[in-house]
Amino acid sequence: MLDDALKRDIQTAYRRVIEARSLKPRYGQRLMMAEIARTLGDIKTDEQGKRVSQEHVCVLEAGTGTGKTLAYLLSALPIAKAQGKRLVISTATVALQEQVLHQDLPMLKASSGLDFEYALAKGRGRYVCVAKLDQLMDGAEENPTMSLFEQSLASSQEDIGELARELAEAYGSGEWQGDRDSWPQAIADPQWRRLTVDHRQCTNRRCGHFGACAFFRARRGMDEADIIVANHDLVLADLSLGGGIVLPSPKDTIYVFDEAHHLPDKALEHFYHRQGVNAAMRWLGQLKKSLTDLNTGLGAQHTIARLLGQFPELLASIEPRLGDAFRLAQPLAERTPEDNERLHYRFTMGRLPAAFRDLAQQLVTPFAELSRHLETISDILRESLDPDKSTGLAREQAEAWLPLIALVHGRALEAHALWQAFGADEVEDAPPQARWLTFEQRSGEAELTFSASPVSAAETLARYLWGSCHGAVLTSATLTALGRFDRLQERAGLANRYRYQSLPSPFDYSRAVLSVPREAVDPGDREAHENAIVHFIEKLSEDEAALVLFSSRKQLRAVMARLEADVAGRTLSQDDMPRRELIERHKKRVDDGQGSIILGLASFAEGIDLPGDYLTHVVVTRLPFAVPDDPVGATLAEWIESRGGNPFMRISVPDASIKLVQACGRLIRKEIDSGRITLLDRRVLTRRYGRALLDALPPFQRDIEGVASPAPLTS
Repeated sequence: MLDDALKRDIQTAYRRVIEARSLKPRYGQRLMMAEIARTLGDIKTDEQGKRVSQEHVCVLEAGTGTGKTLAYLLSALPIAKAQGKRLVISTATVALQEQVLHQDLPMLKASSGLDFEYALAKGRGRYVCVAKLDQLMDGAEENPTMSLFEQSLASSQEDIGELARELAEAYGSGEWQGDRDSWPQAIADPQWRRLTVDHRQCTNRRCGHFGACAFFRARRGMDEADIIVANHDLVLADLSLGGGIVLPSPKDTIYVFDEAHHLPDKALEHFYHRQGVNAAMRWLGQLKKSLTDLNTGLGAQHTIARLLGQFPELLASIEPRLGDAFRLAQPLAERTPEDNERLHYRFTMGRLPAAFRDLAQQLVTPFAELSRHLETISDILRESLDPDKSTGLAREQAEAWLPLIALVHGRALEAHALWQAFGADEVEDAPPQARWLTFEQRSGEAELTFSASPVSAAETLARYLWGSCHGAVLTSATLTALGRFDRLQERAGLANRYRYQSLPSPFDYSRAVLSVPREAVDPGDREAHENAIVHFIEKLSEDEAALVLFSSRKQLRAVMARLEADVAGRTLSQDDMPRRELIERHKKRVDDGQGSIILGLASFAEGIDLPGDYLTHVVVTRLPFAVPDDPVGATLAEWIESRGGNPFMRISVPDASIKLVQACGRLIRKEIDSGRITLLDRRVLTRRYGRALLDALPPFQRDIEGVASPAPLTS
């Protein structure tokens, strides 16, 4: 149990922040703090400090206005420090990460009386490599072996000497910390790839520039931090490397996942494998061409010479089979794709014909062997950089060839992972792998890509995150679907024994009206639905600040093209300009007393913050059902159906409920906000799932087909 001294520390810090910031205590915020303190304070450990509790995770749905960030920082930080653990705050978006880092944490440090340090964590690839910068800033050539290889793979070879000099000058003077995100101008991906390294190419302490390394300087700052601000991608990438590589070890960490509803999708992305056949043929071909130079440069080392001697046979076993992949797949292409067009062929339930399974199994072994050989060579080259190690290679030789070997090693590992996932046996009663082919044309050249992905990341998250961490808090404004946590539990691998709670909102939702007007039609009649949308938008008052949300870019464009000139003149389309510019124009019009209508797609249903007069009407043109036509979603739907389930009710309806709540959540952003939400999809009244979708919304007043009713007592 949480001891009295720790309780007082939390309560005192909260009171100080409230007084210093002239804030009003919020009921939901206090409940959230209590639930986090109860969960984390109850964690029991053995004599070695290893967690033995199994109720170390809490899942808290807290709507806009609860004050989530302050609640989880004030409650989790004192407990983490008392238990000797580090607190990792993970967000899904850059906007929230910057808010936590640049607003919430400085405010907390200044106002709470708590003593703590904090730091931002980024992956190695976000930082400049000083060794590469040193090679480039005087116009010197990059590593010649690497440059030749990258040139053969059509990497950008434009001169970046001037950029390198600017970066080096700013970094050397301390004006720039070496991370890509803080450079004032955007750096294009092809240029940045020549300025950074991944964990395989980095030589760590053996590098002559280690003392000045931007990444390791940031790491040293993290070592002193009580709170580390990261993002979901970095947490998952660190876990995929075994944990404790960039971030603290999970067993020594309490995680807070803000915007936690994104975590399952982010996790799936990290376990998705793919390989383009022609792309693989190119780097394998270049490796074959480089063998003579590799033997000349590294053959004096006996182990490397022996391994390089096996490469011709390995490559000879791989290349013909990749050619077979093209021949096997070609009959499955419905037609030849146009330039820059992608066509997919998905294997039903992820099950492969025997010929494809045999091909995958024939490629797994040589790619595994190639990966092992390259890893051994990399290890020897790293050891050669250590003056205390004798490997038979000079440091200069190792330094010249390590970047190339590390790059090829990474590609071999990716290829092995793909073919292993593509040809793996199915586990009985477990969700299948989604497997598919992608046919496309790139600048007139055909490419065939093999892809494989799990349809659920639940087991992986359960084992490597929830099972390994000391404690965790998941929070977001939308974690329940149809008022229940079941969908999140299923997708994120969260156990029933964890704590779950939906916290009351501080907002009075009766200040808003939810309307389903008589004009609402079934979107199945595309023309009638489009007519209804156009007619409704043209009826909006001239001074209205409205957000109209579409599920289809095609329909958005069609509606925009049909609006009368005077209405089109006050309408801003997401299709026409970047989000930031659109929001600025919208706010300026409202500030000038003019009406403004935004036409947006699904991305505008989340993360858009337009409080007060900036948004008084949200129009949802269509219930946000995702069509499970992506290979992963379609395979999952097939699997559920094969087991007697209904994928529409189990996946589509709960997911639509979450998205609809998010869309409606654009309206009420502050306690004094009010306005109207209109649904132009009649299915919410005519289909059996419609009542469940409406009941899951906040307790707005209702105006259904012109018949007003008070807000329901509960949501």
